[in-house]
Amino acid sequence: MDLKDFLSVSGKPGLFKTIAQTKTGVIIESLNDGKRIQAFASDKISSLGEISIFTTTEDMPLREVFRLIQEKITDQPAPDAKTDDKALKTFFESVVPDYDRERVYTSHMRKLVQWYNLLLANGITDFTAPAENTDPEAAPPGEDTEVAEEK
Repeated sequence: MDLKDFLSVSGKPGLFKTIAQTKTGVIIESLNDGKRIQAFASDKISSLGEISIFTTTEDMPLREVFRLIQEKITDQPAPDAKTDDKALKTFFESVVPDYDRERVYTSHMRKLVQWYNLLLANGITDFTAPAENTDPEAAPPGEDTEVAEEK
């Protein structure tokens, strides 16, 4: 499953999986307890596929950070999010040594580790990028392949 299908909703703990679209928002299911709720368009919703971490060179997608954590600890849970700040920073630095120390806060690290452990507990362990359409005959989405006739 792609990380873009997993959401973080401001003010609600944990992560959510997209179930269906509605006229006024989205039906989501909690990865914590499996309860389904509606998230409205006014809620601040972030897709994990769109989140990235600041580094000293360029932003690193969350998918890549999760993949690096997975390589480092080989499918074991990451340190608990309630670990002391120094241990958490040491772990995060061992995974992403060039993270921007001025813009990535300990609270960000806690949230990231919490998300990783939640995904791992729910059997989501494939953090590779989704395959792109490599068929040269296929038109990009939203583009018409027919040429419009002039009147």
